[in-house]
Amino acid sequence: MPTVPVVRSLRRVVRPRLPRPSVDLSHPVRSPLGTSVVSCVAYDSEGTRLMAECGIEEALACVRKRGGDSGPGGGGFVWIGLHEPSEAEFEGITELFGLHPLAVENAIEPHQRPKAEWFGSHSGFGGEMMFAVFKTVSYVEHEELTTSSEVVDTGEIVVFAGTDFVITVRHGRHGSLGPVREALEADPERLAQGPAAVLHAVADQVVDDYLLVADEVQTDIDDLESAVFAPQAPSARGGGAFETGRIHQLKRELLELKRATQPLARPLELLSSRPNRLIDAEIRKYFRDVADHLVRVTDQIASFDALLDSILQAHLAQVSTAQNEGMRKISAWVAIVAVPTMVCGIYGMNFDHMPELDWVFGYPLVLVVIVVACVAMYRAFRRNGWL
Repeated sequence: MPTVPVVRSLRRVVRPRLPRPSVDLSHPVRSPLGTSVVSCVAYDSEGTRLMAECGIEEALACVRKRGGDSGPGGGGFVWIGLHEPSEAEFEGITELFGLHPLAVENAIEPHQRPKAEWFGSHSGFGGEMMFAVFKTVSYVEHEELTTSSEVVDTGEIVVFAGTDFVITVRHGRHGSLGPVREALEADPERLAQGPAAVLHAVADQVVDDYLLVADEVQTDIDDLESAVFAPQAPSARGGGAFETGRIHQLKRELLELKRATQPLARPLELLSSRPNRLIDAEIRKYFRDVADHLVRVTDQIASFDALLDSILQAHLAQVSTAQNEGMRKISAWVAIVAVPTMVCGIYGMNFDHMPELDWVFGYPLVLVVIVVACVAMYRAFRRNGWL
């Protein structure tokens, strides 16, 4: 029977997982000042770049100048990417785009619930603004699940979307938006739909990562299930506590995944059904597709949780059965030893007038009786499965 690492390697061949870059490969150059700004790009109304990497104020002025009389968004939009900005670094962006203070506070401080909210612009330019929070997840590779293994790592992506700008703020070691930007730039027609297209691409990427992580967790559950129900299960070798700890650890990691995915259902429902100026009807159809994928993930996680409960109950039943078998063996041997103990106890009483004490064959006969009785009891216990 192949070991767990061999099985995991075979599954990687059958079901390869495309690696995702951990950094923004499409825009590797950060600000020369070393700030949290990863990229700042301006796009025209046809979805093509207006200029290479540039300053935020310069890009925004270019877009709004091109808009002219056509109104907000008519000249394209600016996409600004940030990674874990501080309050001081975000202050200038807040003033420039008129971001709502409550949304800014949520963007700077991580560990927010997934949400989608609409605000009015504080700058007087651009009208309505949308704020969305997505929880990102990443699978943590490990050779074997232990009682302390980290399986799921979480982060956040915060998106501010206006008529002529989109600001993405990423928290965590994963969830790079470089591949998202590259895919959108390779499809100018899609990018021409404005900030709503970027928001959809981010949501779609986040939910796709959920699906990948769910598949990897499924592999861990399969390995754990195989270990619990193996012919020589750890519970039978005295490792019941270890297996119970592994199941509990996987349930804890699954709970973290559930906290990231389940609260996103309501924001996606709003994005796919609420009429507003920022997201037209065509884009809302794509958000409904993302919502369908999320339902699939949440159903998977619910089934994983139920399966782990079943595995835990089966494992505890195995441990209980193993303990009962041990007690039966102990009881059987105690019964066998009780025979010579009783006989020797009787003849150990020091009375003057006891039968068979002066008989020549008394001692051998007692030994034969003890041996025959013990053998008979041993055979009976073996036949009944106690030994």
